[in-house]
Amino acid sequence: MQAPHFDTPLQLMRWIGWAQRKAADEWVRERELSHEQSFVLGYLQQNPGAIQRDIAEMTRTSAASVSSLLQGLEKRGLIERRADAGNARTKLVYATPTGIDLIAGFEDAMLALDDRLLAPLSPDERATLRDLLLKVTAELPEPTR
Repeated sequence: MQAPHFDTPLQLMRWIGWAQRKAADEWVRERELSHEQSFVLGYLQQNPGAIQRDIAEMTRTSAASVSSLLQGLEKRGLIERRADAGNARTKLVYATPTGIDLIAGFEDAMLALDDRLLAPLSPDERATLRDLLLKVTAELPEPTR
């Protein structure tokens, strides 16, 4: 199979984005997680004690979908839900040490991928590429999930 032919800078950027997404998906799949599960574990690592509604908003999904996702993570011992001391009806969600260990290294893996993708460039070329991309993105709205 011949590689697709990309001509424009944005087509080439999408190709790079595809390579990043593919590598991230493979890393997650090796841990028997879905993309959504790994994202929620990362969110909980950074936001311990989040409530289910916050997780639904952050993932832009329904409360029912988040509940199902959390049940799967809970069955694997990757998260735990605890009652809020101030409101027994509210459950606070935490990644367990096992859950945190499972996703440890993701950022390092993605940085290593960046180095592999940019290996053909000299340090000066990398700096120039960064500067050009910063110029292109300066007026864009901040990305959201």
